[in-house]
Amino acid sequence: MSELTINTTQNVNINFTAATVGDRILACLIDLAIKTAYYIVIYGVFFYWLGMDQILGRMDDWSRIAVVLIFFLPVMLYSITLESLFEGQSFGKKLLRIKVVKIDGYQASFGDYLIRWFFRIIDISMLNGMVALIAIISSKKSQRLGDMTAGTAVITLRNKVTINSTILEDIGQEYVPVYPLVIKLSDNDMRIIKDTFQFARAKNDLETMEKLRLKIEAVTGIKKQLSGTNADFINTILKDYNYYTQNM
Repeated sequence: MSELTINTTQNVNINFTAATVGDRILACLIDLAIKTAYYIVIYGVFFYWLGMDQILGRMDDWSRIAVVLIFFLPVMLYSITLESLFEGQSFGKKLLRIKVVKIDGYQASFGDYLIRWFFRIIDISMLNGMVALIAIISSKKSQRLGDMTAGTAVITLRNKVTINSTILEDIGQEYVPVYPLVIKLSDNDMRIIKDTFQFARAKNDLETMEKLRLKIEAVTGIKKQLSGTNADFINTILKDYNYYTQNM
């Protein structure tokens, strides 16, 4: 499986795992089964029970084409409609826990889904999907032609990255920072601090927290306030850094 690195709008790199070819094919087959079931229901209800074929027989060619298109439009627009509504997922993708994302960190737009939908003609409809299969296998980011053109990729959500996997901290709009000198630190410094802090806290390693506090003070010139533990101090450092970098 390919690893994808997405740079978010906060300039934070988040690693994702690209969906496997097998997952994408199975999701496509599930969607195909849903569309086939729709075809069967439409044919059975409207063309067999209600005699729609006889009604169509009395229409001119253009009217007949228009009616048929109306009946089968949901199938034609299946993927673009669902991916737009469910932020990159069709029913098949939901079941397989994969989704479409932008490789630049932004949420994919309707225009991106439209490009992917249009390229299905080349990727999937032509040669029974062989074009898409070859493109996905040969691409470093496991992209079919539609993904390459739209700047998207399909990732798996089975190892979904959370805020704890990044340097981001959940701070409210009313948050008041304590240590302005925290801006002397870099994103890489904060990743190391957060990873070390989380490890030490999980092990209740007070000695490591003490060393981490001393290192932060030495690099930034910040002095810990008298009240509060080393854990409180480091947690404040993380929050302050997020406050200043998000509001600069």
